[in-house]
Order: sequence, then C-alpha cells, then structure tokens
Amino acid sequence: MIKVSAGLAGLVLGLAGCTGGGEGAAATGRPRDGGTLKIVGSSDVEHLDPAAVASVGAYGLARVFARTLFGTRASNDFRETIPVRPDVAQRVPTRENGDLGKDRRTYTVRLRTGVRWNTRPARAVTAHDFVRGFERLCNPASPSAGTGYFVSTIKGMAGYCRGFSAVDPKAPGAMAAYQRDHDIEGVRAKDDRTLVFRLNRPASDFLNLLALPYTAAAPQEYDRYVPDGPDLRRNTISDGPYQIAEYRPGLSYLLTRNPAWRAAADPLRERHVAKIQITLGQDSAETVQQQIEQGVSDLAWDQPVPTSAIPRLRNDTRFAIMETPSNSPYLVFNTHSPNNRGALGDRAVRRALEFAVDRSALIKIVGGPSVARPLHTVIPPGNSGYAAVDHYPTPNESGDPAKCRQLLGQAGRTGLTLKFPYRTNSVHKLIAQSIAENLDSCGVKTELTPDTGGSFYAGTIATPAKARAGEWDIAAPGWTPDWYGNNGRSIIQPLFDGRAYGQNSTNYGGYDNPQVNALIDAALTAPDTAVAAGRWQQADQQIMEDAAIVPLLDRSQTLFRSSRVHGALFLPTTATYDYTRLWLTS
Repeated sequence: MIKVSAGLAGLVLGLAGCTGGGEGAAATGRPRDGGTLKIVGSSDVEHLDPAAVASVGAYGLARVFARTLFGTRASNDFRETIPVRPDVAQRVPTRENGDLGKDRRTYTVRLRTGVRWNTRPARAVTAHDFVRGFERLCNPASPSAGTGYFVSTIKGMAGYCRGFSAVDPKAPGAMAAYQRDHDIEGVRAKDDRTLVFRLNRPASDFLNLLALPYTAAAPQEYDRYVPDGPDLRRNTISDGPYQIAEYRPGLSYLLTRNPAWRAAADPLRERHVAKIQITLGQDSAETVQQQIEQGVSDLAWDQPVPTSAIPRLRNDTRFAIMETPSNSPYLVFNTHSPNNRGALGDRAVRRALEFAVDRSALIKIVGGPSVARPLHTVIPPGNSGYAAVDHYPTPNESGDPAKCRQLLGQAGRTGLTLKFPYRTNSVHKLIAQSIAENLDSCGVKTELTPDTGGSFYAGTIATPAKARAGEWDIAAPGWTPDWYGNNGRSIIQPLFDGRAYGQNSTNYGGYDNPQVNALIDAALTAPDTAVAAGRWQQADQQIMEDAAIVPLLDRSQTLFRSSRVHGALFLPTTATYDYTRLWLTS
C-alpha cells in the first residue's frame, strides 16, 4: 500500500530539529555590530539578477539585497521556517482583513513605508517596482526558472509571456518598451503602495509564490540593461540591508551596508556585520574547511563539510547537520539527445539504467547515513505528495548491473556512450565518478567532462539548444524545493512540466508527458491540499514509470562556522545561515 503525505503535518514531524551546533550554541547576549564576514567557496552564481536566480546560493545572496512582498524567517527549528510572513507587505491577505477576495482569486497587498532603494537620493520602493519585477520574469534574455508557476496562476500572464518571447533578447530598449506598452492583467499597481493580483483560479500556495526571490521588486534602472547581463550585474540596486559594492565575476563579491535600509521597515532581516566578503575559485572542500577551522574564513559558500572531517566534528558546537528535504543529487536523462541513435528518448533504455546506480556508495561519499538517505521517488520524504515506493529495487541499495545489462539487451541498445558533465566543487566529481563506474558495470561508457567555469546549469543543462545538439546525455543536478509546507508544485511543476521547457527551464531533460501535465493541472485546481497531494503522488509515480530521472539521495546540509560567528540561524531554501542575522566576535 502506498501512503501519501498531505504535506505540513508529515514535514513538521520529521524535521523539528537539527544535529550539532545551532542557535543554542551561539554566544549569548546582544549581537555585536561590525567586522567583515568572510565566506569562501568555488563557483559564482549562475544568475545574479533577482528575476533569474535559480540556485540555493543565489537565493541566499538575493535575500540580502533584493526584498520580496513576503518571506520566511530563519530558524534552527524547522517549523518556524515554514510560515509565510510579511516582508515589504504590511500584512498577510486574509478573508478576515478584506485583502483576500470572496472568490479567493483576488489578493490586495499593501506595502509598508520606509522601504527604500539605495539610489542617490534614496527613493521609496513602490508597487510599480513590484509590477516591473513580475514583468521581467519572462524576459527573452534570461527568463526566470519559475515563470511556469506564474503562467499557470496569474490572469493574463501566459499571453504576456507569449508576446514577450518575440522581442529581441539583446535589445534592452525593446524589452523595456514591451514592458511599458503591455500589461499583465492579473498584476496591477492600484497606487504607489497597493498591489492587486487576480488569479485564473484559487491557489492555496499563492503567498508562497510571492515569497520567491525572483518576485523581488525591480528598480526602473534595470530597464537600461539586458536582464542578468554583465552591465546589470555591475549595477545592482539594493533595498535590503546590504548592497553589492564590488563584483568581480567568478572571483569575488564585496557587500557593504546599504545606507537607505531601515531596520524598523524590515521584519525578517537584521544587520550586524559591516561587510560580507565572498571569495570564489576554491574547489577543494578540504581547503575551505581548513581555512574556517584556522579562522582565516568564517563560512563555506557552496561546499559542505568534507566527508572525512565529519567524524571528528560531530561533537563540535560549530558543526551542524541541518535537514533540507531534497532530491540532491539526482541523475537526469537528456531525452532530446541525438546521441546513440536517440537512445535516451527510449523509455526502455532509461528504465534499464535505473538499476545501475549504487546508492550505498554515494551515501558514503557524502558522509554516511546521518547525512543522506537513499531516495527512490521524485518527491522526497516530508514534502507534499511523498509516498514510500521503490520502482527499481536493487540488493542493499548497491545497484544491479546484471539487470541493467539484461534490459539494455532486450531493448536492443547496447554499446552506449554517454556524455556526462559534472560540477567540480564539493563531492560532485566523486559522485560523477561513482556513477560512471556503475554504468561501466552495465556496459555503458561515459565521457566525463568537468565544468570548470561555473556554467553547469545556465551554460549547459538549462540550454535546450545544447540538449538537442547532444552536448550532454546525463547529468547530476540537485533540487531543493522552493518552499516547504504546502509545496507539491515546487517539485513536480518546475522539474517535469513539459509545457514550460525552454531556456533556463529546470526541466533539464526536456521530459514531456501529457498525463503528467494533466496531473499538474489537476493538483493546481484541487479543492484542498489532501486531494492535491494525491495528484502530486500520481504524477510522481508516472514520472518514475517513465524513468525521467534516477533519484539518488535525500541529503541534509552539513555546515561549519568559525569560532567568531554567532547568531547562526538556518534558511532551508538557501541551504545556509541567514547572513543578515550573523554577528562576529574577535
């Protein structure tokens, strides 16, 4: 019997705590202001423009300089990180306060005062800035990975985006003109401090969507630049507690205090350190760990604690294992690849390869059973629609190469060679090598290619032209849900809705099944969250029957901070601590 989790209840039961150091281990007393927080890691974010951010690292960075209408609060009690809370909005719309219409399709959002851009002179963030943010989501130059959420939800968004796709992506003037001359019917600024949203149908998770980082307000100056282009990246404007004072692509960030920010106008963030220095280019997790332990650096940017260090750190108050229910990593098949006579477009081939992977080896690579658990479904435990079922069981989670070979032979698809790009930071190289060995045992050769330029997502697997050209066949990305609680669509829709496939889509393999698309629609229009969870589970089952991906691990986040870092409060969707809450001692 398959059991389906309806979401929040199961999530809270499983994720109420963490292991190791946390908020309780931080120094007591009032936070101290000043000092430079030093963060070190490997790769730059693939998208810095808030409209296009698509990774946990970019989410954490965007939080410090780009504010949204709603947000979540950092905490080491997972339950406290789930509720949607006001950010730039004054309050949460409800039927009781009159800001949620009787038909549950109209939301009125009122903006708080005192939120300002760091322009000279500083000026107020207005409802029109938020409208501009929504208008930029489906720009043709660097469309948001989350566009699908809004196209299926906000009235008129689909038509607006279809029209925008025809505009020259290299001409900022043409894109700005399109935004100026075309409206999204369901996103309107009633006045400078009031927004009105109209939905196609009721959506119980709409406030979660308004908390996503790419719905941040966008200043009018952004119309001068190609979205997420080099000029915009050098000229970001802040309404958060910090501003990007210096950006050296691929090398470093320096964030300083935004003089226009006021603590009284920000209910979710604080500001203690004077500067945040992010230094990139260090691929070795061991070197990063050594620098933090020696006090040369304070936090890792994109590197978990090295597996070899975990045993000796288990009782160290600076170490933590934080639950982040995720599908990370997973193996995705490029269904559009012409290589091997289009073998990966054949479901029988993909089903055969499901039996190849030794998950027990991967668990050892990332730190053992306290850090990761084998995953066999698209939806991880603790998320809406999860059901414990294994469609492709193998002995002791160690793979079944004989079964893999047998099924490949039955499909008439032997002698495959698969192009396999991988990320070079953290343990991604070891994971790729382990999977390559497993495939070799099945008689499948791989061509491993390191991504040394930090373009694994945006430059390779999220570019449909490269997928269709056969520049890659398999890859091992990761996915952390965009939110927790009522979050079924934050996994299935962005990863597997075939109608949203395009540039920057997170449906990396181009999977498209009309049955799954219909189940997505059914879940989005379900009368309650329990029915929606059932639809998400059905979609999960169909995706696994189609073998669109090989789920690998539900992996927690391992963190270590230097002795001078305090106020460490976790944000699951960023896989790190909230930088705005940290403070330093000498």
